[in-house]
Amino acid sequence: MRPEVLNPLFVESEALDGVGPKLKKPLDKIGLARVRDIIFHLPERFVTRRTVGNLDEAGEGEQIVIALTPTEHRPNRNGRGPYRVLAQDALGNVCALTYFGRASYTAKKLLPVGEKRWVAGRLDRYGDMLQIVHPDHVAEEGGDMITRLCEPVYGLSEGLTQPKVASLVEQSLARLPDLPEWIEPTLLAKAGWPVWAAALKAAHHGEDAAARDRLAYDELLANSLALMLVRADNRARKGQPLVGDGSLRGKLQLPFPLTGAQNRSISEIEGDLRQEAPMLRLLQGDVGAGKTVVALEAMLIAVEAGGQAAMLAPTEILARQHYETLRTLAAPTGVQVALLTGRDKGRARESILMGLMDGSIQIVVGTHAIFQDTVNYRNLALAVIDEQHRFGVAQRLMLANKGKRTPHTLAMTATPIPRTLTLAQYGEMDVSRLDEMPPGRQAIDTRVVAQERIADVVEAVGRHIAAGQQAYWVCPMVRDNEMDDNAAAEARFAALRERFGDQVVLVHGQLKPELKDAAMERFASGAAKLLVATTVIEVGVDVPASTLMVIEQAERFGLAQLHQLRGRVGRGSDKSTCLLLRGSSLSETARERLALMRETQDGFILAEEDLRLRGGGELLGTRQSGDAPFQLATLEQITRLLPQAHDDARLLMERDGGLTGPRGDAARILLYLFERDWGVQMLRGG
Repeated sequence: MRPEVLNPLFVESEALDGVGPKLKKPLDKIGLARVRDIIFHLPERFVTRRTVGNLDEAGEGEQIVIALTPTEHRPNRNGRGPYRVLAQDALGNVCALTYFGRASYTAKKLLPVGEKRWVAGRLDRYGDMLQIVHPDHVAEEGGDMITRLCEPVYGLSEGLTQPKVASLVEQSLARLPDLPEWIEPTLLAKAGWPVWAAALKAAHHGEDAAARDRLAYDELLANSLALMLVRADNRARKGQPLVGDGSLRGKLQLPFPLTGAQNRSISEIEGDLRQEAPMLRLLQGDVGAGKTVVALEAMLIAVEAGGQAAMLAPTEILARQHYETLRTLAAPTGVQVALLTGRDKGRARESILMGLMDGSIQIVVGTHAIFQDTVNYRNLALAVIDEQHRFGVAQRLMLANKGKRTPHTLAMTATPIPRTLTLAQYGEMDVSRLDEMPPGRQAIDTRVVAQERIADVVEAVGRHIAAGQQAYWVCPMVRDNEMDDNAAAEARFAALRERFGDQVVLVHGQLKPELKDAAMERFASGAAKLLVATTVIEVGVDVPASTLMVIEQAERFGLAQLHQLRGRVGRGSDKSTCLLLRGSSLSETARERLALMRETQDGFILAEEDLRLRGGGELLGTRQSGDAPFQLATLEQITRLLPQAHDDARLLMERDGGLTGPRGDAARILLYLFERDWGVQMLRGG
């Protein structure tokens, strides 16, 4: 249960003055559904202004506060241009206050001729005249303009304004409860950090590095502690030791020898499976590094030991892909592999459920359907979770609770994570790395092509198809607007279908599953030669005959995502090419990102560079994943503060009794505050 002291922070935003249904919608759009969300919506930056007595004291481009007296209103005659109000300072210097559009109606009321007003805004020059375009604030003499000298700038959505968000923040800050301190006292004193409530207020009211660090540390401490609670609970659980005799693995007829990294990872997994404490291991491998084969070896150990294994995939496309791969590879062993998704109905579904219950199905592959209440196993001994960053910890635990005793868990990800950040996302797991590529994999020829040459690219695709080969064409993802994704993909699909006929198929996230599967089946079988898609194909789609990848507006993707998409080709023995179509205007970061894609195909190097280039951005493109993103901590703060937070969490667990005693009670509040309470659930009676 959430501690009562936190209840004021978890009320809906409608509890604040001025929030009704109309305002609730844009607030929800940017995740500000509750008071807690609003207090953690820290300013993106601050506008710092200087009060000046006259315009001669101000510099062009400077943010100022100044007293001005309007002398003349100059509306634009055709109604389309700017509306200007000429005003004088104390020395008679003239400045134009310029408004566009509907804001001109406001200017008439705010700036009556002959009456002094305090004006805040950026001073610029238009021709020979100084001007302030759309003043940020206009107030009567004696108003609160002095408080506007340092003003926060918040992230907004359509329907929100800076003053409205600032008002909601102030209301929310007024509701802050008095919380006990969860940071170790000597660390708090050494760092010079304020207490929690003071840090929040300071972070909203000015540039305060100590306050920001304190809040980031709180979030990292909550995350580290929750992961340690998961790990401690896992070690305390009774699992079943799994010792295989090699009878099934010996029958595998792999088309290629295992790499040293694969053999090393299999050995580490085999050692974990022998233990009574359930395995909790992450298999981290670059695109095409051979994670599926390692997972199969682990699952066959479980079956040799008399257990069953389940593989969980984030999408039906990926689940079907894994099913076909595992079924083919495991065929010589005689092991029964089944596929279970949410679309399976009637007798087919009942047959699979019975097979899992009586043990005749030894390996099952599926989506979240495999851990629903109606699915029971005879002896689930191993759970394999692919692309695990797309599942929250709570979902993983649901599958782990399916066995008579806690199953061993092997999580896999093809999203390269820098070593400096592995602890932040996977602190509860041991980690195995596949850092070698299987023999025979060729480098992918990666080129950057201007968007203006798209006609040439289409002709190149035509030659590619005419030669009997297949290709992908990926359209860009438009953040926060999935419909735009589909429109882009559908428009490109229509144009390419007009050129190439029914050799072109379309896949995107809004298609009905049966249509998506039918398109993928046509492409995988070779009946279709060109697959147009959004990033739904980013992970796991494996069509070795496809040797050309076109990524449109590539500058809009992060390095990790570009690398994942490129990994859809180069999966066979033929030479593959990736064309990155770029727009005409590139930022320096985008230019460097595309250059790195040309220079290297090592996902771990690209992940480190992604970290460097993104700075305080999203954590390697996983913001839309199942694991909660870090809301307050930037990547720079994660790198700098996480080691200390990790050590502090370990001390809390080992020296201070976890969540017992006064500091443990405070830490429990911290976990609920940052919604890492799945860590609390790990405790018996949590």
